Amino acid sequence: MRPLDEQETTQVFEKLHKFVGNNLKNIVENPSHEGPDNTPGRYCFRLQRNRVYYVSESLVKRATNIKRDNLIALGTQIGKFTKGGKFHLTVQCLGILAGHSRHKVWLKPTSEMSFLYGNNVLKGGVGRITESISEHDGVVVFSMSDVPLGFGVAAKSTQDCRKMDPNGIVVLHQADIGEYLRMEDEL
Repeated sequence: MRPLDEQETTQVFEKLHKFVGNNLKNIVENPSHEGPDNTPGRYCFRLQRNRVYYVSESLVKRATNIKRDNLIALGTQIGKFTKGGKFHLTVQCLGILAGHSRHKVWLKPTSEMSFLYGNNVLKGGVGRITESISEHDGVVVFSMSDVPLGFGVAAKSTQDCRKMDPNGIVVLHQADIGEYLRMEDEL
């Protein structure tokens, strides 16, 4: 497990900024109350086998006693780097994104299952949507009872969504909590 280099950090922060905007500062400076120390520590990003983890510094210090080959995961997985060198967010970061997201979409109960099966969000299934979403912004998808279901990219701006027909795509699917069942071997 090693710290991210400058290029990797830039890719991770750009992707996170797409979803959380200026709240990225809150994620980076979030105090950690883990470990034996009374003073709060900080969280950091670490890379292990092309996967990026969000982990407290005290846990990283304690994990140095474990051999790299034996260490499977540590902290919350944020995403992974592909073989081509691009960074993709994974569904495990949904809790962090949901707490800090700028743009949100709430689904009607009838559309939740469709989204959880990996389909895009249609306008007919949208219950509410935040204002000022522009095209290609990162969006976190919630149920009407404020349970985070997944995230994606806005296919249209908020203004364009109002003019669309009910079968138009509002959010392009990227990840959802149904992946825990569909892809349990890969996670």
